Amino acid sequence: MPPSTSSLHAPSGLPSAEVMPIPNKTIIEKKSSVYAGVVRDLNDSRGRSLPFNPATAFRAAYESLSIDAIGTKSVSMQKVWHLIQALVGEGLTHRNVSRKMSLVVGARHHLEWGHEKYILETINSHPALAALGGSVGNLQKIRAFLRVRLRDQGVLDFDATDLRRQPPVDTTWQQIYFCLRTGYYDEARQVAQSSRTAYNFAPLLADWISTNGAVSPETALAASEECDKMLRMGDRPGRPGYDRKKLLLYAIICGCRRQIERMLKDLPTLFNTIEDFLWFKLSALREYTNASSSNLMNEGLVPYTLDDLQSYLNKFEPSYYTKNGKDPLVYPYILFLSIQLLPAILYLSKEVGEDGYHVDAVHISIALADHSVLPDGIGSGQKIGVMDACAEAASIIRQYGSIYLRNGNIDLALEYYAQAAAAMGGGEASWIGEGHADKQRQRSLMLKQLLMEILLRDGGIQLLLGPSGMGEEGELKKYMMDWRSRQQFLLEAAHRCQEAGLYDKAVEIHKRVGAFAMALQTINKCLSDAVCAMARSMLDGESRAAALIHSGNEILETARYSSEASIQEKDLISEQQTVLRQLEAILHIYRLARAGQTVDALRETIRLPFLHLDPKAPNVTVDIFRNLSPHVQACVPDLLKVALNCIDNVRDTDGTLRAVKSKIANLVASNMSRNWPQDLYQKVAQCI
Repeated sequence: MPPSTSSLHAPSGLPSAEVMPIPNKTIIEKKSSVYAGVVRDLNDSRGRSLPFNPATAFRAAYESLSIDAIGTKSVSMQKVWHLIQALVGEGLTHRNVSRKMSLVVGARHHLEWGHEKYILETINSHPALAALGGSVGNLQKIRAFLRVRLRDQGVLDFDATDLRRQPPVDTTWQQIYFCLRTGYYDEARQVAQSSRTAYNFAPLLADWISTNGAVSPETALAASEECDKMLRMGDRPGRPGYDRKKLLLYAIICGCRRQIERMLKDLPTLFNTIEDFLWFKLSALREYTNASSSNLMNEGLVPYTLDDLQSYLNKFEPSYYTKNGKDPLVYPYILFLSIQLLPAILYLSKEVGEDGYHVDAVHISIALADHSVLPDGIGSGQKIGVMDACAEAASIIRQYGSIYLRNGNIDLALEYYAQAAAAMGGGEASWIGEGHADKQRQRSLMLKQLLMEILLRDGGIQLLLGPSGMGEEGELKKYMMDWRSRQQFLLEAAHRCQEAGLYDKAVEIHKRVGAFAMALQTINKCLSDAVCAMARSMLDGESRAAALIHSGNEILETARYSSEASIQEKDLISEQQTVLRQLEAILHIYRLARAGQTVDALRETIRLPFLHLDPKAPNVTVDIFRNLSPHVQACVPDLLKVALNCIDNVRDTDGTLRAVKSKIANLVASNMSRNWPQDLYQKVAQCI
């Protein structure tokens, strides 16, 4: 069982003069505010192909809030952010290692950084014992730390002045171990090379350091043999044993699962803290590949792997690590240290409380997704694929962005939606079209969907497209640089608007794209509805109709001076202009009838060419609706009723009105299949 105690303290972190704390706000509001600023900067940098380190920036933003109480919990969010920064290795390059092993190295370096803070605190707490003096070298720090740690064991070898007295305590293995544990690799190698005790160990250590742990089979075998000797020797009463730090060091170099498990079984009190335990495991594990491990397997040296570590840690419930919730960040911290990135994020995202850990989870997702490491941090035994890891992160980021959308903050919603799509596409590489083709396709689909959500909101067109054009002056150009892509996206968006009944938005988008005929068609549809509403005495019909006619005329004027309209487009515009004028004529008739000018209303109705109601003209048998727009057709039943009402209020002095009635009756009779309103049929029957 790993130790459940932690020796970690809250780190001081990085200075951040740019990000200022926000007073009089909740922790969640403060976090959300400073993190949002980083997301904006990240998107801006990625959009312009400029370098940006998101983990470093998020950590600095968090530290600017100064909200971690010192000493109350062993793991703070500040420490988690330092770990995230170390995992992705911003500003560092780990050569000759895979991406997954690079994460392991980053986790190890984070623990070494924490241990350095611990030894400095120990030295500062015991200045007389440590006797550091004016020395500030790394090896001097380790020796000062050992003076405090081994203060009850006598004179230490590096302090001995008279070797003729009682032999001093040999600290060779202690010095090497604590140099490595603190990240002082050069000093560890220096001690090993200068010591007769560790002379045979020095080349093994050099191999481990130079290869980031991926030692040669020969090195692993030599270390394994030495481990076996020590394990057989044991700590026997009355006989000299071995330095446990020496056993740990050889086990790290060897990386053999069998020996590591036996050592931990035989020596259950080997580690005082879970950080020491994890550092040892992370230092000892190897990346298992058939090619690299076949020689070791032949020698019986099955390597200790990351899967082994994850499986072991996952045997224990989260409550074991968090002390039943008293130290809530320990469990996700352990998950991050063991490269179980996605499980850690999912755990944090469900911690919806006043500390706002779910807000941190969103931005940790953004940082890890930007570095494309989430597929390598799925964790042992998880039943999700590589694409699912990206999708999980994208979903968390998207849900967070949708909160801003619901609250009307479409600017910030756009920033987070852009990051959600980037997470789906594989992070930074997706911004420039690199990476896996399937990921790029997934990113494109999600980006279109999310941009569509924003476009359909109030202010969305202005934000994405700017004051004019197809997005050249708005935010859309950041995410769709190709003109054709923007055009296709906007046409799809306009169609969605029409389906959702957002006709004003559909018209505006069609105008921006230059699809004037489609904009006019939507205007005509709405005008038809308004004219019908007016016929049924609805109050807003006339004002709405007047506004639509004005918009239609503006579109016609714009189209007239547009140089981009093709001949085919001009023909379509002409067709829609005809429909607009027909609807305008019907509207004029309704206004006359409503004003009591029945003779004028009737005269204008008879003049409509598509109805063929002229009493002097011969009867027609052709289908008058064949070439008539559906929007005009929808107005015909009400128009005929208005005409019949006008006839009822005008004296027929010469039989003209009787002829008009007859033509209306014939028109209605020949269109019985259209299921016009019943009251029209009744009105016609009364007039015959």
